[in-house]
Amino acid sequence: MAPREPGRPARLASWAAALLLALGVERALALPEICTQCPGSVQNLSKVALYCKQTSELILRDRCCLNQKGTILGLDLQNCSLKDPGPNFTQAHSAVVIDLQTNPLKDDLTNTFRGFTQLQTLVLPLNVSCPGGINAWKKVISYVDNQICQGQKNLCNSTGDPEMCPENGACAPDGPGLLQCVCADGFHGYKCMRQGSFSMFMFFGILGSTTLSVSVLLWGTQRRKAKTP
Repeated sequence: MAPREPGRPARLASWAAALLLALGVERALALPEICTQCPGSVQNLSKVALYCKQTSELILRDRCCLNQKGTILGLDLQNCSLKDPGPNFTQAHSAVVIDLQTNPLKDDLTNTFRGFTQLQTLVLPLNVSCPGGINAWKKVISYVDNQICQGQKNLCNSTGDPEMCPENGACAPDGPGLLQCVCADGFHGYKCMRQGSFSMFMFFGILGSTTLSVSVLLWGTQRRKAKTP
């Protein structure tokens, strides 16, 4: 048996610690851009901070409340001089609580919150309407300088229109006041009329052959032009 190299366990421990530190730094750098879009941090008495402190597994980082996987559950962008939430706002589609008060926001925010199906508490400036209107929320509370849209409704349960979606589709929420039709398993395409799984191999095969044909045609055309005196 070969003699054990002295000091080897200590060096292995040092390498392991360095690896964990590097992974921690990488995770810190992976913070979603929306969390640092506005300087400062979440205020202690904001709706986002109060929600985040209810569960020990949640952490406050810059303007976000995150779970252990880095998923945004709360976003506080109050007093950020925002006319609109910006292109990175969709990173917070999983948020349960969002605070946008004290911002010069445009009034119509319906499409801004498309896909925000988990949102239950939204704090807005007093002059900005709740996305989807009052019928999209269980309660709308107005205060002196802000309003709170509370409890997003699932409008699929209250539309009363059985023909809204095709026979092989089902209604699904798509954000405050928004709905979408989702095809049942085994169906796809226009009005969910095509049966069977969507063939990605066929799609990319057709796309690749079309691209190759166009490329060869253009190459041949340009070559003939180059040979013409």
